Amino acid sequence: MLAAAAVCPCPPLLVPEVAAGAAPELDAARTACSDALSVLAAARPDRLVVIGPVQEAGRGAYPAGTPGSFRGFGVDLAVRLGRAGAETASGRDLPPSLAVGAWLLERAGWSDVPVEGLGVEESLAPGRCAEAGREIAARPGRIALLVMGDASACRTLKAPGYLDERAAPFDAEAGRALGAADIAALKALDAGLARELKAAGRAPWQVLAGAAQDAGLSGTLLYEDAPYGVGYVVAAWSQVY
Repeated sequence: MLAAAAVCPCPPLLVPEVAAGAAPELDAARTACSDALSVLAAARPDRLVVIGPVQEAGRGAYPAGTPGSFRGFGVDLAVRLGRAGAETASGRDLPPSLAVGAWLLERAGWSDVPVEGLGVEESLAPGRCAEAGREIAARPGRIALLVMGDASACRTLKAPGYLDERAAPFDAEAGRALGAADIAALKALDAGLARELKAAGRAPWQVLAGAAQDAGLSGTLLYEDAPYGVGYVVAAWSQVY
C-alpha cells in the first residue's frame, strides 16, 4: 500500500558542491525537498522506493547500498542509496537522478527504513508506467515513494532545450496535478509532448500515478519555479485522515 510520496526535481545542481557559486539560487528548492521528505518520514513507511528517469542503460532496480557519485559533474562527492553498510548486487552505479535522490536522503538523515531505487526510462509508455506503479503499491507493508524528475527544459531562450511556447502550459498542468494529487491528470500527460519539451519527470510521475490509484492520498505543492529555464516542482502526497 502506498502510504506517502514526495516529488522532487533531480538536477545535479541541487547539490551545493556541484552548483558551487550558484548554490544559493536553489536554496528554496532544497528547503522544499527537505519538507517533502519530512512528510515521508511522518508516514512511517516500511520501505522507501526512489524512482528516477534514466536512459535505457540505467533502467531497472538498484538495491540498497548501491553507490553513486557526482564525479561526472566535476565534484568528488560520493553517495550511497540507503544504509551505508548495505551490500549491493547490481554491479553498477546510481544514474544521476537516483544519485540526487540518495543525496537528499543522506542530507535528511534517512537511515531507519530500507531503501531501493528504480530507474525508469524516460520513453516508457504511460500504460507501462502505471503498471510499474501498481506493482510497487501491491507489495506488502507501507510503501513510500521519492519520485525524482524535472518538468520541461524549454522555458527560456537559454534553457537546455531553447524556448518552446508549449513548455509553460505543460509545466503549469504538471505542477497543478502534482500539487493536487490528480492521478487522472498525471496519467493524461502527453508522452510525445513531454519528450519534445525534454520533461524527464513525465515517466516517474506516471509511475506515481499508478501506485497511488487506490491510495486516497492528498497533495500539497511546496515549490514550483523554472531556474535556468527548467521546470522544477516539489510536492508531497500523504494520507487523508
